[in-house]
Amino acid sequence: MNHPVTMYQFHVWANQRMFDRLKELPREIYTQEVQSIFPTISAAMAHIYMTDSVWMDILTGKSMSEALGYMLPKEKELGAKSLEELEAMYSRLAERFQAFLGQQEDLEQAIMLDNPYAGKRDTRLSEIVLQVVNHGTYHRGNVSAMLRQMGHASIMTEYALFWYQGESKVDETVSHS
Repeated sequence: MNHPVTMYQFHVWANQRMFDRLKELPREIYTQEVQSIFPTISAAMAHIYMTDSVWMDILTGKSMSEALGYMLPKEKELGAKSLEELEAMYSRLAERFQAFLGQQEDLEQAIMLDNPYAGKRDTRLSEIVLQVVNHGTYHRGNVSAMLRQMGHASIMTEYALFWYQGESKVDETVSHS
């Protein structure tokens, strides 16, 4: 078992569960303003997508400054996308991530990360994958809190549920590919 790959599969599964839950709710919930860490759920979901995109660019060779410079100006535009548009964009990004991960012989390979805010750091590809997953988990929690604040139940997206629901489906997909 490749734990960074499994954790990324969990991230995709959890994001899809959140997209599915949001599609069950009245459409206006997605863009309703709320007093929270993000002004709307659409802004929170766009932030997860944007950050995943930045890390994908870094994994494929862009500097962090270059990746941020490309994506940060698009954050507002991404927040204006419909739920279905963002879901489709995220699906394509997840395919890119999974293709990248599938091509890596060594996810413990070291790279130099030059963060314009925090400085240089040697890191591993696997650590970046875990950062992507951790970041998404944190902000899905924000979305859950925002939904509750608006009077709606969220959906469980924790890793233990993935063990019992998502991981078995991932294993079936892999074994039938």
